[in-house]
Amino acid sequence: MIRTPQALIPYIAMTAAVLAGTLWSLGSGTLQIGAVVVTSGTADIGGPFRLLDQDGRIRTDRDFRGRYMLVYFGYSFCPDVCPTTLAVMQGALDRLGAKANRIVPVFVSVDPARDSPAVLKAYLANFGPRFVGLTGSPRAVARIAREYHVYYSKQPLAGGSYAVNHSSQIYLMDPGGRFVAVYEETLGPGGLAAELGKRV
Repeated sequence: MIRTPQALIPYIAMTAAVLAGTLWSLGSGTLQIGAVVVTSGTADIGGPFRLLDQDGRIRTDRDFRGRYMLVYFGYSFCPDVCPTTLAVMQGALDRLGAKANRIVPVFVSVDPARDSPAVLKAYLANFGPRFVGLTGSPRAVARIAREYHVYYSKQPLAGGSYAVNHSSQIYLMDPGGRFVAVYEETLGPGGLAAELGKRV
């Protein structure tokens, strides 16, 4: 039996971790760095959709061709992460100057039972005029959620109401509707603006 000197064990463990991370990265095409996911190759995120905006108009993915989309899934009754994330998105766009005109921030509701176009319009007014809110039938919402690999489910609350548990990422899609990158709201407005400025 070959004995490994104790002093070498930390270095062997570190080398194994780096190698495993490298192989994982090469296999999947993604590398997580803090609140930013750096991508290479083509990720299977995004796709066609047909939903209603906050003015009651039918909107499809093709309506946004020629501009970047900054997409976030949430709901208007969300008590914390949704308003925080929308504020981060708005703050980032405010910092981008003229580049912000190339980006459409899109808020997709995962609570179509309560988030009618009128409700979304009132809610998004809190974050400025740039946002496009999207809602639709439960089936249409489920379809776009699958396209973006978004998780959501109802969580019953006392008194008969409910919350919606959901994943919370910000997706950047290019002017052709292809996935570019995904971000977390923990970047803050300045961090998100810096990342968008590199890609837009």
